[in-house]
Amino acid sequence: MSPTPQDQRWDGRLWGALVVLSAVIFLDALDVSMVGVALPSIQADLGLSTATLQWVVSGYVLGYGGLLLLGGRTADLLGRRRVFLIALAVFAVASLLGGIVNDGTLLIVARFVKGISAAFTAPAALSIITTTFAEGPARNRALSIFTASGASGFSLGLVLSGFLTELGWRWTFLMPVPVALIALAAGLRMLPRPKREERAEGGHDLLGAATITFSMLLLVFAVVQAPEAGWGSARTLGSLAGAIALLAVFVITELRVEHPLVRLAILRSGPLVRANLGLVILFGSYVSFQFVAMQYFQNLLGWSALHTALAFLPAGLLVALTSTKMGDFADRFGTGRLIAIGSVALVGGYGVFLGAGEHPSLATMVIPGMVLLGVAFALMFPALNIQATAGVADDEQGLASGLLNTSGQVGGALTLAVVTAVATAHGGAVTMPAIRSSFAVCAAIALIGLGIALTGVLLARGNAKKATAEADPQPQLVETA
Repeated sequence: MSPTPQDQRWDGRLWGALVVLSAVIFLDALDVSMVGVALPSIQADLGLSTATLQWVVSGYVLGYGGLLLLGGRTADLLGRRRVFLIALAVFAVASLLGGIVNDGTLLIVARFVKGISAAFTAPAALSIITTTFAEGPARNRALSIFTASGASGFSLGLVLSGFLTELGWRWTFLMPVPVALIALAAGLRMLPRPKREERAEGGHDLLGAATITFSMLLLVFAVVQAPEAGWGSARTLGSLAGAIALLAVFVITELRVEHPLVRLAILRSGPLVRANLGLVILFGSYVSFQFVAMQYFQNLLGWSALHTALAFLPAGLLVALTSTKMGDFADRFGTGRLIAIGSVALVGGYGVFLGAGEHPSLATMVIPGMVLLGVAFALMFPALNIQATAGVADDEQGLASGLLNTSGQVGGALTLAVVTAVATAHGGAVTMPAIRSSFAVCAAIALIGLGIALTGVLLARGNAKKATAEADPQPQLVETA
């Protein structure tokens, strides 16, 4: 697929390809959040301990966050269409297995495989879009639709899970199967076979691939099991030390090999780095907030799964209804301003929940807080994706996409581990003071993100003034005798 001119009308096949890619990112995001409400039912039905139950979530994060960089670069080297379709087929099979197994270990394995498949579909899908649509209004419009699907899937996951759990927890695993199969059939038809020369050139950096993959796997493993094993335990410290050592080997390898898996010079781009940090803040803080809010609503307030799901509905609907317009907003105002405004809403949303009590008001806390969080996601998620891929060469779009998704997943795991430690600091029991402290941590993390966003706006303004001055220099005054 060759880049589409900005003024070209999108034909049916192009729209069909975008719909397929958006449907799959919707499923990937849905799978991250949808299992949350179903966890108590899974635990009761399969007789899982709390320690084992966490791996139903952590297994997915481990596979997803550990292999995203490899997935993005593999798409560049082996062909984005091929990688995307194969990974989508694996996702459908793993979803089916997860819905029919009766053993906790097999369920965790199915979740791990689904995470691996998402690690290949997500960056492949994003890089297909960024290499199909020309940078500018056309790409921004396509990315706004694509990221709206991902944000909507993540935001609506809890809502949909609440309804499906009422029917039975297995439906949260089985529901994606027919959607994935339909997307697979449509993708075979709608995604044209690329020309061979459209693939990235270069050899296979096997050592780099192995070291970064196992480094990410060890890092994610360390942070997701740390609350159970203890941050000072030999297992946690050993895993972290191994992850750091492998990361050091990876960096040395990338500086020396002729065709690196990750061209480290890509990190010299300030906007790209800020976009990655922004997704760490957005996704990490919201995943953590979601975890704490689930404990608050269900365990402390005694709300049902459906009641809890409806509490998240305002944020989900707001994201679904507005995110498709973010491409136009990015063209008009720039991604930096959207991210900054969204960061203000993110801080405000968490700030509202600092007043959490035993009798929360829907009108003054729950609904306003969720609306603010919805505004934050609707503004920030598309803008971060646009900013992270802007100005990146076509043969490195998979790499840029993989970096961004890795930042979100690893950042989510790290932040969740910290917030979980705060929430269970008092003898493992989740109390109201612990809930408020956890919300405060989320707000503090969002404040850091706001600082990064404002820095980006100020730098962009300074660069714009400098460029204007260089393009139109002021005439020099000449002194006369």
